[in-house]
Amino acid sequence: MAAALRIDVDALWTAAPGKTIMRSRARERSAAFTFRHTLHEFPVTIKAIVFDAYGTLFDIQSVAAVTEQAFPGYGEIITQIWRIKQLEYTWLRSLMRRYQDFAVVTRDSLAYTLRVLGLAHDEDVFERIMDKYLHLDPYPDARPALAAMRDRKLAILSNGSPAMLNTLVVNSGLDRVLDATISVDSRKTFKPAPEAYSLIESVLGVPPMEVLFISSNPWDACGAKAFGLNVAWIERVTPEAIALACVKSDVVAPLTMFKAIRTQMDELGLEPDYRIRALSELPGLLAAHPT
Repeated sequence: MAAALRIDVDALWTAAPGKTIMRSRARERSAAFTFRHTLHEFPVTIKAIVFDAYGTLFDIQSVAAVTEQAFPGYGEIITQIWRIKQLEYTWLRSLMRRYQDFAVVTRDSLAYTLRVLGLAHDEDVFERIMDKYLHLDPYPDARPALAAMRDRKLAILSNGSPAMLNTLVVNSGLDRVLDATISVDSRKTFKPAPEAYSLIESVLGVPPMEVLFISSNPWDACGAKAFGLNVAWIERVTPEAIALACVKSDVVAPLTMFKAIRTQMDELGLEPDYRIRALSELPGLLAAHPT
């Protein structure tokens, strides 16, 4: 119902008086993110800001310090394969309808990574690496950005299991500025399945058209947009930076390859409403929108 309502609203878009009618594709929306209907303009009301957790509020690359300590010389490649397989397993399990929570997925993807690299390990080493997911470093601008937007509902919607997410949020101190931490676990499927994004309205009581969803993961931004949410994508790595990194070296580093396949906007026929470079841009972006 929410998706259908969003389509109807988009169909009302027109240009300013005397201009041609605008198509409702996201890429053609104005920078001010304003609906135009006949002779009237009104900015989109944003009542809730919902964030992805891993890679958006929390730096998943911060696990590299632990993987390098455990396996000197292998830290970076472990970090990148682990994250790639972690995401892949969420999508495969959703497609196969063989759900296991994110804690299981994260353990299985780490086990795969160490096995494929031929790295022998004991249980203590494995658990020490896993524990880092409960102590990921928040991005430096995460806490100030959240604190500056307390006039709206603030929440996380993540693939993480409830125990993983709640522990991580408390350990980081972000529990003091968030109104809710929402796990997909109750839907027994992972993002970008529509059922996952439907949890936002169920928990916060805010319809999709009044939610701004923030993610640095392109697949997540596309999934949220397909569902009918307003979306801001954090473009932390530009294609130009990727191209330059590849030109400078005959061998592409694991982190560069990861950035090339996991940080660039996907070709899925969907575009975010906003492209930003950092969480610190959000308070200014939202200043034009009523609550």
